[in-house]
Amino acid sequence: MFIPNIDDYKCILASQSPRRHYLLKEIGLEFEIKQKQFIDESYPDHLVKEEIPVFIAKKKADAFGVLQEKEILITADTIVWLNNKVLQKPTDADDAIRILKELSGECHQVYTGVCIKSTEKELVFSACTDVYFKKLTYAEIDYYINHFQPFDKAGAYGIQEWIGYIGVEKINGSFFNVMGLPIQKLYTELDDFING
Repeated sequence: MFIPNIDDYKCILASQSPRRHYLLKEIGLEFEIKQKQFIDESYPDHLVKEEIPVFIAKKKADAFGVLQEKEILITADTIVWLNNKVLQKPTDADDAIRILKELSGECHQVYTGVCIKSTEKELVFSACTDVYFKKLTYAEIDYYINHFQPFDKAGAYGIQEWIGYIGVEKINGSFFNVMGLPIQKLYTELDDFING
């Protein structure tokens, strides 16, 4: 790993997301995956936009329990924000259709909150990406849901999948943030966390 002195630490990712696993591996970070079985991801009603995933990322870190010396914990949460509300993970195919119809032809925001924590300190930050969808046809939405089944994804889509190739006209901000982790910002913040 390129970050100086990171080999002195044991990094732990508290996430089951295969996209987050992939992104951390791609920057060469060695890490273990550990997570509580269930974490309550509710949040106060007054929170908006990036405040929500920041609150939940911190909640995930607090729920992890006691860290050992020279351990670094990374937690994250991602939301899709459209028309002043959160679009959650779809409950079933009909819900996924409803969500993608809402996103069709619109610009929405993807917010990710990240918490980096050790026995000595804690750092919390967020990233935002604007995502512009073309007007999707019902046939395109139906095809995507039947072939990719995006039920584990906020906003009912993965930008790295078919729908991203044919549906996303442009983005402003980090592409990887839309996948679930603003990896460039995390790399920079992790370097500062250890060496700053």
